[in-house]
Amino acid sequence: MKKYILALDQGTTSSRAIVFDREAQILSQRQQEFTQHYPQPGWVEHDPNEIWLTQLTTAKLALSAIGAHPEEVAAIGITNQRETTIVWDRDTGLPIYNAIVWQDRRTSEWIDELKAQGLAPLFQSKTGLVLDAYFSGTKLKWILDHVSGAREKALSGKLAFGTVDSWIVWNLTNRREHVTDESNASRTLLFNIHTGQWDQELLKILDIPEALLPRVVGSSECVGEASAGLFGQRIPIAGIAGDQQAATFGNLCTQPGMVKNTYGTGCFLLMNTGGQPRDSKCNLLSTTGWNIKGKRDYCLEGSVFIGGAVVQWVRDQMKFIDDANDIEALALSVPDNGGVFLVPAFSGLGAPYWDQYARGTIFGLSRGSSQAHIARAALESIAFQVADLVHAMEKDADQNIATLRVDGGACKNNFLMQFQADILDCVVERPQCLELTALGAAYLAGLAVGFWKSEKDLEGLWHLERRFEPNMKAEERKALLDRWHEAVERTRGWIKA
Repeated sequence: MKKYILALDQGTTSSRAIVFDREAQILSQRQQEFTQHYPQPGWVEHDPNEIWLTQLTTAKLALSAIGAHPEEVAAIGITNQRETTIVWDRDTGLPIYNAIVWQDRRTSEWIDELKAQGLAPLFQSKTGLVLDAYFSGTKLKWILDHVSGAREKALSGKLAFGTVDSWIVWNLTNRREHVTDESNASRTLLFNIHTGQWDQELLKILDIPEALLPRVVGSSECVGEASAGLFGQRIPIAGIAGDQQAATFGNLCTQPGMVKNTYGTGCFLLMNTGGQPRDSKCNLLSTTGWNIKGKRDYCLEGSVFIGGAVVQWVRDQMKFIDDANDIEALALSVPDNGGVFLVPAFSGLGAPYWDQYARGTIFGLSRGSSQAHIARAALESIAFQVADLVHAMEKDADQNIATLRVDGGACKNNFLMQFQADILDCVVERPQCLELTALGAAYLAGLAVGFWKSEKDLEGLWHLERRFEPNMKAEERKALLDRWHEAVERTRGWIKA
C-alpha cells in the first residue's frame, strides 16, 4: 500500500525533503544549507551540483529516518526557488556556469535598455510580469553571451536551460526528462501565460534559442520517474510548482479572492484570481498559479526580495544574535523601535516599487539606539513591506483583504505576526503546518496519482494554529506607515544618485 508522498523543497539557502502521510502530517524531514556565492556586489550565485547533492541527500535521509521503502512512496512532488537560472550540457549533464539566483542584479542595465525601447508593456501583456532583473530571461541571455561557446552550443541544441525544478527532474530521471511546469515557466519573461506556450516574439527580442527550453507540463501530472538507481525503485514524479504557487496551493487558497503570504527568504503575497489573469495597475505581477488537468488558475503576486533574510543579516553580518529565533526576545526587550526604521533593500526593492537601484538603509539612529531597536526595526520592516503589497493588491482587486493566511519560517515569530495584524488592521491566520510550500507540492503530486481524490478532500486537512487580531490604534498605525514610506523614498535610486 502506498503510504507516503515525498516532497522536495529546493529553496534559496537550503534544500529540504519532507515525507507526508494521507492526513498531510509530517512524518520526517531533513534539511541541508548550501553555499551562497557573491562574486561581485549585486551578484548572487549557487553551485547547481551542490543544489542537486543536498536535495538528493535530504530525500534519502528523510525516507530512511522512518524506514520508508520506495514501493511505499506514491509520488514525488517538487517545489523550488523560482527564477534562478541554470544552463547545462545535455551530453555531460554538467552546468556550464553557476546558477544565477533570483536575487541577482547583474542584468539591471539590460532591463533599462528594454524599457528604453518601450518594450515593458509588451512583456507585461504577454507574461504578466514587469521588466526586472529578478526574472530568468535576462539571466539566461547573460550566460549565453558571457560563457565561451555557449551561444553556438545552444543553437545546435547541445545545451539545456531550466529553473531549479528542471535541473532536479533532469537529475532524478537520469537525464531522461527536460521539463518545467507552467508556474515556473511563467517566471521567465519568455512564457505567454495566456497561450500556455513559449512566446516566439519574446524569444527573438531576448535572443534565446528555443532549442534550449524545457517542455512545459502541468503542475499535477506524472512527468517521469525517479531513477531506480537513486532510491532502489522507480518513483513517479507527479507534482511541480514554483515555491510561492506551491505555498498558495498548500494553504488551500484554491478559491478566487483567497490570499496568503509566505515569510521566507523573501516575502510573497499571492491572491487567487481564478481562471482569468488580472492586469495590475499597482506594479504587481499576474502569474500562473497552477495547471491541473488543463484547468489553469492565475494569481496576483507581490514580491519582497528581503523578508526573513533580514533576520539572517542581523545574525550573520551584524552578529547581534547567535540564532535566528533569538531575534524575537531581543526585539521585545524594548517597548518600541525608538524611532529606528530599517529598509532592507539589499537587492533593490520589489513590488510595488521595482527599484533596482535602491539599497539598504537605517534611519532614525540616535545615541540611545541599541541592537534591540535595530532588531525590532528589522522585524517591523518585514511587516511594513508586506503591508505595501496588501494595499496594492486591494486596489488591483477592488476588495479589502480581511484575512491573511501565512506560512514560512518567519511566521513562527509571534511578535512579527501580531505587528503584521496591527499594521494591516486585518486578521492573520497561522495554520498548524507551516511547511506549506512542500505540502503544496505534495498535494499536487498526490492528486495526480490518486493519493488524494480531489481538491475538496484536501480542505479538511487545513487546521488553524493561532489567529492574530489587530489591536493597534488607527493614529499609531498611520504614523508608523507614514514614517516607513518616508524612509523608503529616501532609499530609492541610491546607487544611481
